Amino acid sequence: MKKLLMAAAFMTATPAFAADKMTLLLDWFVNPDHGPIIVAEELGYFADQGLEVEVIAPADPADPPKLVAAGKADLAISYQPQLHLQVAEGLPLKRVGTLVATPLNCLLVLEDGPIKTPADLKGGKIGFSVAGVEEALLVAILDKYGVGFDEVELVNVNWSLSPSLMSGQVDAVIGAYRNFELNQMEIEEVPGKCFYIEEEGVPTYDELIYVANPSTMDADMTRRFLRATELATQYIVNNPEKSWEIFSGTSPELQDRLNAMAWVDTLPRFALRPEALDEGRYTRFEAFLAASGLVEGTRPVADLAVDLGAE
Repeated sequence: MKKLLMAAAFMTATPAFAADKMTLLLDWFVNPDHGPIIVAEELGYFADQGLEVEVIAPADPADPPKLVAAGKADLAISYQPQLHLQVAEGLPLKRVGTLVATPLNCLLVLEDGPIKTPADLKGGKIGFSVAGVEEALLVAILDKYGVGFDEVELVNVNWSLSPSLMSGQVDAVIGAYRNFELNQMEIEEVPGKCFYIEEEGVPTYDELIYVANPSTMDADMTRRFLRATELATQYIVNNPEKSWEIFSGTSPELQDRLNAMAWVDTLPRFALRPEALDEGRYTRFEAFLAASGLVEGTRPVADLAVDLGAE
């Protein structure tokens, strides 16, 4: 009898199945944008779904979607605008989930500066970091105010967005994140003002998404991953202060004023239903890019994204 009890105890202490391993490539170093992923790991939600998720920050932010397309990783965090361009170029990628469900990008100016509306940028300098999509966004914003694209000067500030604005090198920057650069400027005591692109003539879109290679994706594992991040997002929304403690407790580098401020600003933008797909967003943004000349023709939503929860 004693041997039987010992055997039963051993069996209950040992998992019946080994966890399925997944690799997730981030878009950048760990920051509050990745809150649901880190909280899901820390609270054991991935383990509850039978997953062991390896989270990797990239050496080059441009690499993750390409590595997923090449079958080198299961999932990558990317951006809806970039997905449209990459699918048009022939990369085998699809959006399988949403992380941040609103644009974070904004047109950033000095709060007390001479630019009161985008119309005031006529004859001015605008800093940018990534050619292509950011130029299309800028064209749409300027057009709303009757300013031609040839009436502004673009300056590549090489990721130095808020410093170039605060130093007076440029009059505005496009590509600044409202949850980071705006807070950085407040900390530096040079307040900024955001013109929110979705309010200024640009179709709204999902800023951060999960992409997979549809030919190599394990749909069941991906659904379980998204379920874990959904539970983590619910926890974050219900417990904002405790979840910040959990998130920031994973690294001393996260425990500063900027990350604390960014956490508060990012929290309401997390996708509460990461599987759910808003097809209209993808249709409208595809048409927007085609009209901007950044893609040739348009692709159906089915070529760009999938709602795994509906399958």
